[in-house]
Amino acid sequence: MDCGSQLAVIGILPTLERQHLVTEAISTDGRYELLNEQLLDARGEPIRLDIAGDDPSGRHGVAPERLIADFDSIAPEAACTSMQLHLQVHPDSFAGYWNAAQCVAGVQLAIGANSPFLLGSRLWAETRIPLFEQACDVRTPELRNQGVRPRVWFGERWITSILDLFAENGRYFPALMPVTETTDPMAELAAGHVPGLDELRLHNGTIWRWNRPVYDIADGVPHVRVENRVLPAGPTVVDMVANALFFYGLLRTLVESERPLWSSMSFEAAEENFTTAARHGMEGPLYWPGSGWIRPDELVLRKLLPQAADGLARWGVTGEVIDRFLSVIERRCVTRQTGAAWQLDAVAALEQGGAGRSTALHGMLERYLDQSAANEPVHSWRLPA
Repeated sequence: MDCGSQLAVIGILPTLERQHLVTEAISTDGRYELLNEQLLDARGEPIRLDIAGDDPSGRHGVAPERLIADFDSIAPEAACTSMQLHLQVHPDSFAGYWNAAQCVAGVQLAIGANSPFLLGSRLWAETRIPLFEQACDVRTPELRNQGVRPRVWFGERWITSILDLFAENGRYFPALMPVTETTDPMAELAAGHVPGLDELRLHNGTIWRWNRPVYDIADGVPHVRVENRVLPAGPTVVDMVANALFFYGLLRTLVESERPLWSSMSFEAAEENFTTAARHGMEGPLYWPGSGWIRPDELVLRKLLPQAADGLARWGVTGEVIDRFLSVIERRCVTRQTGAAWQLDAVAALEQGGAGRSTALHGMLERYLDQSAANEPVHSWRLPA
């Protein structure tokens, strides 16, 4: 039976309404039911979204908008659709790759933002960031004021080992899922078996770092990965592949540089870059060692694209593939048209033509779906006439 559905590769579906984000919409999988129950019990009050926006593109000269909404479940979290990149690394190299990923998180957001609307409101360039942070926040206002760490977390310091992050997990975050394993990991190790560390993995899965450590086992062999959770989905497959290659290439160069970038960049600066990019996209200047405060598109064009190309070559990627996909990043920076910028401009054009916000959002999404399915990169997308 043809139900007429289409796949929307997008950070937040702009036509979502509050009636869609209800408890009944949550999967009946027991894990999610339990997680919803535990998060709400820990919080002790409804989930409140309070996101103050502005004009993320800086081009429309319109009044800021603000969304305030309460929910009796964690269903709003499901509005977030991300592209999660994994990179398996040697345990001894993990700290360098995680630190590098933290450094570039703001740049990733600035040039890849694709979530400017939520429940009819024009908010951040990447509204997915504050939405996820608030929808999964189990802290009461009192605990927030006391400095208790949030479970959706950028972090607070550079690390020297993956063990630093797992130690923070145990130190700062009580277990949400009351599930224990029956085997003793140390006994398994002594017996020559690979320990599953099921409790560690389950607990780690309820702490949503934007760059998360992962311990896993594949074909009986244990390994560790950096899970990059920064980017939204979309706007097209080719844009997402370009975003991934830019990330993997840049990380390789930064990790293998003679002087690590994080040795000359404060952790606070990396976190500020992340928030600035989420709020303003390409309009917000970022701090970068050796360049000072610089617009993200200029930073990418002048410095980071060559570094990403060099890193991809070290990974063994062919020159043809490097040129094809990094040129997508280059043109996006030259045109300054991200998915978020296109969505904002398209809705503004439709509203200026007399459409109300709901009609404009539906009209924008219709055009978005057509151009996304054509798989032409977002820098080449047309705006409504």
